Amino acid sequence: MIFGLDDDVAGPDSFVGTTLDATEVKKYIHDNSRPRLLVDVDDALHRQHRVLVVTVHADHDIYSDTKGRAPHRIGTDCVGMEPVTQQRLREERRGFDPSGVPAPGHEVDSAALLRARQRLSASLRPERNALAKLSDSDLLRALGVADAAGQLLDAGRRLVGTEGTNVVYQYRESPGGEPRAVERLVGPLLTVYDRVLELISLRRQSTPVTLPDGQQLQIEDFPELAVREAIGNALIHRDFRMDGPVVIEHSPSVLVVVSPGPLVAGVTVDNILTHPSKPRNRALTAAVRTLELAEEVGRGVDRMYREMIRSGRPTPTIDATFEQVRVALVGGAPDVHIARYVAQLEPSVRDDTDAMLVLLRLCTTRTVTATAIAPLLQKSVAEAEASLRHLASERVGMIEPTRQTIRAAHPNYRFRETAVKQLASVLPYARHTSDEIDRRVMAHVREYSRITNATVRNLFNVGTPRANQILVSLVEREILTKTSKAQRGPSVEYGPGPKFPTSSDRRRQKSRAKDDGDDQETLPGI
Repeated sequence: MIFGLDDDVAGPDSFVGTTLDATEVKKYIHDNSRPRLLVDVDDALHRQHRVLVVTVHADHDIYSDTKGRAPHRIGTDCVGMEPVTQQRLREERRGFDPSGVPAPGHEVDSAALLRARQRLSASLRPERNALAKLSDSDLLRALGVADAAGQLLDAGRRLVGTEGTNVVYQYRESPGGEPRAVERLVGPLLTVYDRVLELISLRRQSTPVTLPDGQQLQIEDFPELAVREAIGNALIHRDFRMDGPVVIEHSPSVLVVVSPGPLVAGVTVDNILTHPSKPRNRALTAAVRTLELAEEVGRGVDRMYREMIRSGRPTPTIDATFEQVRVALVGGAPDVHIARYVAQLEPSVRDDTDAMLVLLRLCTTRTVTATAIAPLLQKSVAEAEASLRHLASERVGMIEPTRQTIRAAHPNYRFRETAVKQLASVLPYARHTSDEIDRRVMAHVREYSRITNATVRNLFNVGTPRANQILVSLVEREILTKTSKAQRGPSVEYGPGPKFPTSSDRRRQKSRAKDDGDDQETLPGI
């Protein structure tokens, strides 16, 4: 925290300086906090103004004023922290695991335990196969969801207990429409999780995308891995001390998952991609990891981002309050051009979340810099620059620094020419109007009497599929016609068609344009 700034002024002019004494500020904070807080207060000179820099060190305690009020920041406001919020924050800071406490009086669901054994038997790890052969009590202890006496912990109650968790699933034909199907699921997390995935899978739609080599991909409306991550996080990391179910709202265009409780202390929507793993329910998380449920759904929020971009869709929207966390995945028709381009990248690049985020940003803006992309990657500027340089390396070759900024500490990066050709239909700065395309193709044919797919690719910096579309359109309108013996392949040539404009046609067009201009000049007010 810095003293010596004008809150109502932006930029360098906000530094106005202060006359406060560093020792007095340190003493004031100490005397007016409970427990008494010691901070470092240092003098500094910035833009010719003296400021005080107050450094507060991380601590597990929750501090209040002398009247016991513990405020916390919400946006730009300081508001009092409710007792339940204080308790949750204190427990999370001190590493308390609510899923590790005993849960007497709860019964094990035999179907859920059977499902757990099936998962362990199907594992590729021999040590987990062996767990499937243990007795019920030994299996629960091995999973860490029961104590030494065989009594279920809260993690066991949630995972295999008869009333472990509850979910409300709703399907709507449109995001704002009436629910067409509603299911209220109460039971072990293992069985509820599988049932929810089944309900979503029953209504899954896909779009076929053909790659240049003829391979066909099926792009799902909601990528399965992203769905597993969203639902797994909601069920495993929710705050079970808060009443209410996990709510899933499913429509063909949006999948929304809402879980009770806030994000874990220290995790925000601005650092959720890069913050180290910090599970709220550690015993439960460890158990589902052993069952390899976490390996399917718990590879991090970055997997959701990566999978959505890979399928030609926007990144997830995550909103968090003190009452709930809401994750929204936008489905519908994918951008097949992005999906096709990503599918042709090396696996190491396809699996790189930074690469996918940079790709998505460059689909809307011509260049990016480390400074501009750092907040999106949720990394420092130096880390963002390292990611950009990696993507610009010869081994990856997706982007390149511009010639004018190549020697700068943080150059401007853009797509390489090959990427622009493959993504031309997506890039707003690479698009050509239909009139412009017609003019340039006809000008080339008029000068050279012929044109090929390769020539169109070079004229407009596009890939083979887009060049084919341009030529097919001109042939269908009889502006061009095939003039070579070859009917397919790169050797096909095109020449003037029946409706190719002649010299007299061009003169009439120019004359008409001139007449139209003369008419406009005679109109009043023009």
